[in-house]
Amino acid sequence: MSRSLSAPHHDARVVVKFLKSLFSRFGAPRAIISDRGTHFCNDKFDKVMSKYGVTHRLSTAYHPQTSGQVEVTNHGLKRILERTVGENRASWSDKLDDALWAFRTAYKTPIGCMPYKLVYGKACHLPVELEHKAYWALKHANFDLKTAGDHRKLQLNELNELRDQAYENSLIYKEKTKKLHDSKIKNRIFNVGDHVLLFNSRLKIFSGKLKSRWSGPFTITEVFPYGTAKLSHPDGSNFKVNCHRLKHYYGGDTPPMVISDLQTFPKDN
Repeated sequence: MSRSLSAPHHDARVVVKFLKSLFSRFGAPRAIISDRGTHFCNDKFDKVMSKYGVTHRLSTAYHPQTSGQVEVTNHGLKRILERTVGENRASWSDKLDDALWAFRTAYKTPIGCMPYKLVYGKACHLPVELEHKAYWALKHANFDLKTAGDHRKLQLNELNELRDQAYENSLIYKEKTKKLHDSKIKNRIFNVGDHVLLFNSRLKIFSGKLKSRWSGPFTITEVFPYGTAKLSHPDGSNFKVNCHRLKHYYGGDTPPMVISDLQTFPKDN
């Protein structure tokens, strides 16, 4: 239940008022999942949850790198908006509805179907298909009422089976992606005294796209379990970092390029 409310202040009173209006329209849910904001974690919110018998579950701390599906969705929407907005980037909100529609009606390989089909249990009929008299769209649109009703009931009954199949397809796709990712990981072993470079992910806030994000070299003074190492800087400062941000530094000048003697041939007359 992490959403934006149209209120000047997000406090417990505003959240409780919104929940009561939500419960009166749709009924009390079994559970509510929220972030760890102070407007969700307070005595007033807990009293309302206990009064209506709703279980309150807290999500993990904000870490966008672990929200893989959300990041993929946002990246896809961003690419659509980049291709649809004009020179005036401020008009992106006007194109958002069209971008969402295109994203929801596009085939997704991980789930093996369209997101639209997961919600409604059927493929969507686009206006352009009806306008140009697409055969499959007209075939489904010209059913008589009884046949169309029976067909729709069958689709709704198959909806849970479709969602389970999409979930299994997603797990298979993620497992294959993980194997491909793990096969490209190099096992880096760091020892005390090694010279390493440190990846600085915050360098992107500075200007200059050609600047290297690797800083150093540093010297490893101690290696801890669970992939942590202590680095020492020439100025005397020491700090701990994750070994995933390190790579070996091989100092020294670049060896001169050796060019072997080439056999010359007489020039053709």
